[in-house]
Amino acid sequence: MTPQSVATQLSASASVVRLVVLISGHGSNLQAILDACAFGELNARVAAVISNKADAFGLERARRSNVPAVVKPKRKEQDRRVYDAELADLVASFQPDWIVLAGWMRVLTSAFLDRFPNRVINLHPALPGTFPGTHAIERAYEAHQRGEIDRTGVMVHLVPDEGVDVGPVLAQAEVPIRPGDTLDALEARIHQTEHRLLVETLKTHCVKRET
Repeated sequence: MTPQSVATQLSASASVVRLVVLISGHGSNLQAILDACAFGELNARVAAVISNKADAFGLERARRSNVPAVVKPKRKEQDRRVYDAELADLVASFQPDWIVLAGWMRVLTSAFLDRFPNRVINLHPALPGTFPGTHAIERAYEAHQRGEIDRTGVMVHLVPDEGVDVGPVLAQAEVPIRPGDTLDALEARIHQTEHRLLVETLKTHCVKRET
């Protein structure tokens, strides 16, 4: 059975979970989700991919999988809450069961989060309580170079409020930092862990919402 036929059968099922994925960049974690859906590993389909960056390669990944790819940039002068309210309207139009932040590089306000309580999931390349915010992998690598840590990791967590990478943890995995590691080598191992952990977490936690 081809991936396309598997995806067609799953899409026809009323129990298939609808995901909207928000991205800002390359979209390798999005690709892991798309592949898991296509091969039937994940009983879900991506209803839409939305990016705040028009040049995000993840949009092309969505198009190649025949998934709606939507650009929603924030105007420089636009208030964050106004933007987030518009983004929430856009996301809601695709009727998602869950929203997945897979490399989404904006902190969402309550104007968005209050529309989807306990339904927004974020992936972060660090362990709980360590290196919140941007450049987490680089900061972990620098800490290792200073002799402060010998491991970092990945977590998947809910996003209940505007706190940065501090929501309830759904899953986590350690990634050792090996002697002689380059930043590129560490990044590659973390990304491999991200792809696996994100799909596993979605399989476990993302169930169909009751209507």
